[in-house]
Amino acid sequence: MNIAIGIPARMGSTRFPGKPLALLAGRPMIVHVIEKALQADLGPVFVATDDERIAEVVQKTDASVCMTSPDHPSGSDRLAEAVRDLDCDIVVNVQGDEPLLDPAAIGAVVEPFADDAYLPMATLAYPLRCEADLNDANVVKVVCNAKGRAMYFSRAAIPYPRSAVSQALQHVGLYAYRKEFLLIYPSLAACETEQAEQLEQLRVLHHGYDIAVTVGDFHCIGVDTPADLARAEAMLGGK
Repeated sequence: MNIAIGIPARMGSTRFPGKPLALLAGRPMIVHVIEKALQADLGPVFVATDDERIAEVVQKTDASVCMTSPDHPSGSDRLAEAVRDLDCDIVVNVQGDEPLLDPAAIGAVVEPFADDAYLPMATLAYPLRCEADLNDANVVKVVCNAKGRAMYFSRAAIPYPRSAVSQALQHVGLYAYRKEFLLIYPSLAACETEQAEQLEQLRVLHHGYDIAVTVGDFHCIGVDTPADLARAEAMLGGK
């Protein structure tokens, strides 16, 4: 498989404006994410952005830059523009706020494509580690069928433990797409569940496409707020 790793990045985060360039251990966070993507050693790494300040930082690394429209509603839409003329079969979407991502997770998310020539999309999950997270709306859960395909993603408690404690799965916001499907994605109409949950992957399920879910030890700590950045800083300092 010819794989490209894309990192969508924008400055306008609602909860943490300027997040990609926030300093983590003395370097912009986007640089840490690029290094993790390069360590996966699967293919070229590029950053898709609409901001010259981000582009300037990326140009000092071993990743390339693709300037995109400022009007994209999601990272998937931004990557779709970036890969339109790129020679690749699979596109991995590495979130720009995952500076502690294990490069092995990037390798794991592309594995299902080798076994299914028609698979449009894949992602990761891991067994929920904290009981309180089941009811935490900031923690996205996923339920899968017997074939390892996602049935639903939610911020609510799924499956709800009405009569017995079940092992819930926490979703990891790392995606891979077959390029043909990624180019289709922006044309898919948004759906009510996506808008209600604010989870773009629900649009994929709504329109009848499969999402393969690989379950493993893929615990990641995303940086959504300055407090998360401080926590990531402490973890880096402990290494």
